Amino acid sequence: MSMSADHNAQHDASSILTGLRAGLPPKPGALEWFAAGLASGDVSDAQAGAFAMAICMHGLEEAGRVALTRAMQASGEQLEWDLPGPVLDKHSTGGIGDCVSLLLAPALAACGAYVPMISGRGLGHTGGTLDKLESIPGLRTSLTNDQLRDQIGRVRCAIIAASPQIAPADRRLYAIRDVTATVDSIDLITASILSKKLAVGSEGLVLDVKLGSGAFMKTEAEARALAQALVSTAQGAGCMTTALITDMSRPLANAAGNALEVIAAMETLTGTAVNPALWDLTAALGGEALALGGLAADAEEGAARIEHALESGVAVEFFGRMIAAQGGPADFVDRWPDRLPAASVVMDFVSPLDGFVGSIDTEGLGHIVVQLGGGRLREGDRINPSVGLSDLAGIGVAVEPGQPLARVHAATQAQAEAALKRLVAAYTIVEEAPLVPPLIVGKIT
Repeated sequence: MSMSADHNAQHDASSILTGLRAGLPPKPGALEWFAAGLASGDVSDAQAGAFAMAICMHGLEEAGRVALTRAMQASGEQLEWDLPGPVLDKHSTGGIGDCVSLLLAPALAACGAYVPMISGRGLGHTGGTLDKLESIPGLRTSLTNDQLRDQIGRVRCAIIAASPQIAPADRRLYAIRDVTATVDSIDLITASILSKKLAVGSEGLVLDVKLGSGAFMKTEAEARALAQALVSTAQGAGCMTTALITDMSRPLANAAGNALEVIAAMETLTGTAVNPALWDLTAALGGEALALGGLAADAEEGAARIEHALESGVAVEFFGRMIAAQGGPADFVDRWPDRLPAASVVMDFVSPLDGFVGSIDTEGLGHIVVQLGGGRLREGDRINPSVGLSDLAGIGVAVEPGQPLARVHAATQAQAEAALKRLVAAYTIVEEAPLVPPLIVGKIT
């Protein structure tokens, strides 16, 4: 870069930051310039950090959120599709035991949709869909855009990482947010999530915004604010979107950990041991998506179509094709119990009291999985796909002394025993049966 160009970049970044710091609406083109600078490197780390902090402190109006999302979307390649059906996608804000994507992507494909699902890795207490899938031997989640186009044309669904060419401004800003304490800005969360979804060509998007002890948004008010921001911004950017607000005061599936959640998904997909919460939420989210894409008259009819895809076995057939297309075993659907890694130490955590499970520190369960080696403390940490928790008792379950509340899967005896000690603080036993919160708390359209 020449000295004059560098001077102009500094001048433009400085004027944008000055306005944002004062709480003024960004001028036309300012956010587009800044996003392009994030992608190209013309914007420095210091400027990116100041940008994130200014937005975190003062916020953006709805028009600013839409502009930032579109600018980050346009900072890299944008996929366009010419397919005989709608391109649909789903995003969850993250929780414990949330392996819905593994059921939903193939179920939507079985109903006639095309699903290029961009997913993430676990960071903090929540698990990542890519990590779960990669517990399947040989499976790859890094596809080029051409490989993605080919797979969607043949298989109708894929669950992959965003390529470096998709929304590179978000990749840069995400790393900056992590070290500048600006992760929890609703404006930045919204632009980060939606820029990737829109860049991959989504025509309809259903969002699962979590609340409760295992979610990033702990209260219903926080979850509703995020859901409203996501829906209004996505629709403002031209993507039909609906959000469900769902409960994460207890794990969604009865397992937490990468291979263990694939097992939970496979048990439900194959019908060998259906998890009611996984089934119900998959049907609800899928119903909304099919209605958005015109493949169902309304969400109720869409949910019935998703349930039929699960019951008939068509969804698991699509799942098997997706796994094989991404390098996993061709016989995974038939041989999945033999194909997944298993931990060397398994120990039960038992109830010390008589009564009912009154509450669960679901975030605490997520941290236990991380400490077992099943998650990341820092981006780039290696994970053990076999470890975690299974057979998790839910809120309202009647228990007696000595009855198992959870099963620990660990690499060593010492790690298993440490997890057992931490589980004592995660489960609260009460004398009277508590009210069990509803799975779906609300809907934003």
